[in-house]
Amino acid sequence: MLSSKQITQVQKTFSNLPLISLLVANALPVVGVLFFGWDAFSIVLLYWTENIVVGFYNVMKMAFVKESSPIISEYSSTNNLEFIGIPIKPGKYSLIVFFIIHYGGFTMGHGLAIIALFNNDAFPSELTWPCFLVFLQAFIYGMFNTFSRFPVNILIGIACLFASHGISFVYNYFYRDERSRTSLQKLMGQPYARIVVLQITIIFGGWLTMTIGSPVGVLLILVLLKTIMDVKLHLRERQKNKATTDFTD
Repeated sequence: MLSSKQITQVQKTFSNLPLISLLVANALPVVGVLFFGWDAFSIVLLYWTENIVVGFYNVMKMAFVKESSPIISEYSSTNNLEFIGIPIKPGKYSLIVFFIIHYGGFTMGHGLAIIALFNNDAFPSELTWPCFLVFLQAFIYGMFNTFSRFPVNILIGIACLFASHGISFVYNYFYRDERSRTSLQKLMGQPYARIVVLQITIIFGGWLTMTIGSPVGVLLILVLLKTIMDVKLHLRERQKNKATTDFTD
């Protein structure tokens, strides 16, 4: 049997696991820069895939949110919800579908901007799909051509991002029961604040790095900057949820 001191130590270790996994995932681009010759575009593209990872786990959060939460009941008692000015019905699955479409469009637009800035020749020479679908065609072909040129080891980086966010999802959302202290309305807007801050910094830093020739030192500074911001945003989110817990308790 474990003593109370040992149990406390184990609990403390597990409480730090999401932050540790976050640091490990952010350290991988350092390995890529030092040993695999990753350039600024490789790093920016890897960080872009974090949009998909964050969106995936946010859909999971929306699917498993506790509907009995008083916060959710407050929104469900109204006829309509508003998200950035668009009225939508409060049913869980309709909100999830709306989020996937809206966030998917945001992610696609972001991806198009990255390809246009860093790898413009990946776009097809002719765009033949009708109306606004030309943007989807450019995105699909651009991403396919881009990823087809990248080494397999970048897939390890994507897997690490999924694992890092997955650990935080399981520990914080289920074990620490954050799902009972949030709402569908809050979850719909939650990824945007984190992603916008991080990705603007990453795109600007990546563009600046490529402009001056992608030296290793500057690439490492870019990775360090992203890591610091990621950790600060992670801790701020946990602190907000802790404050909510203290208030509701």
